[in-house]
Amino acid sequence: MAVKTIEWKNDRVIMLDQRLLPHREIYRSYRDYNQVAEAIRSMVIRGAPAIGVAAAMGVALGALHAPDRSFDREFERMVAVLGKTRPTAVNLFWALERMRVVYASQRSKGLATVRRGLKAAALEIFKEDIAANKMIGRYGVPLLRDAKRIMTHCNAGALATAGYGTALGVLRALKEAGRQFEVYVNETRPFLQGARLTAWELKQEKIPATLVTDNMVGYLMQQGRIDAVVVGCDRVAANGDVANKIGTYTVAVLAKRHAIPFYVAGPTSSIDIDCPAGKDIPIEQRDGKEVSHIFGKALAPKGMKVFNPAFDVTDHELVTAIITERGVINPPYRQKIRSHVSH
Repeated sequence: MAVKTIEWKNDRVIMLDQRLLPHREIYRSYRDYNQVAEAIRSMVIRGAPAIGVAAAMGVALGALHAPDRSFDREFERMVAVLGKTRPTAVNLFWALERMRVVYASQRSKGLATVRRGLKAAALEIFKEDIAANKMIGRYGVPLLRDAKRIMTHCNAGALATAGYGTALGVLRALKEAGRQFEVYVNETRPFLQGARLTAWELKQEKIPATLVTDNMVGYLMQQGRIDAVVVGCDRVAANGDVANKIGTYTVAVLAKRHAIPFYVAGPTSSIDIDCPAGKDIPIEQRDGKEVSHIFGKALAPKGMKVFNPAFDVTDHELVTAIITERGVINPPYRQKIRSHVSH
């Protein structure tokens, strides 16, 4: 895409403010890791792979400006601050751990070396993510080659990654392979990532798409209008349970009921082999105003109690296959995921 989600430029982190899409394309410039942390927290940038890239760049940015005398203490502080932004997306912690390894391996060589190393590592994570997404797309094409009507939930496109996308990366690869298909885009309440972001990306790519509300999913499947579902993921547990945007579990259950394949696309950095099952994945609870208000306008009575989990967990029994940059993982997942990640 011509539009960039995130980039490192002149020792600053530049992000497209996704809260304003599709109506305004505004880029924010950050020179402080606390600002990067707030951008992740407030969803200026979102999507598990993109969050990981942003966190890595936040550490590199913080290292550039950390005082020499308190560098080690400041490094621990920046990792802690960034680590508290979004608890569900494991890519965040994967990226921070990579930065910590670089710090530990180069600290004895002096601060200049550490700073260069952390910046290089962040840029490498950025490049690796784009390459991984393109491989995910390549591996996903054979699975969806006969699907003419594909449903997706939330946004797992270029905007959710360093570029290209995971679930939408598969759709891009399908188009590049010359396949003819259309996409049904779930609006994805309450933050409307489908309506605002996925629909926008698909229009940019000139991929035929139809926007539907989340509660139309069952009807469309019942009417035989969906051939396959492909979604992204924020964390995959060791047994194949998948955490993704709230509403994904509902889509998966309905897909199972109607014998529709349900595919999950994501990099291996989204797989958490230290998390035994979905019940062990922390689910982020967000501000109730995201449910009771839309674009600042109240929909519900004042003082109404609101419940707003940002993610749900789809049981591995409902997942047809998991697509990563290393290939396709088929059931049984518990036996195959660990070897897939480690090979």
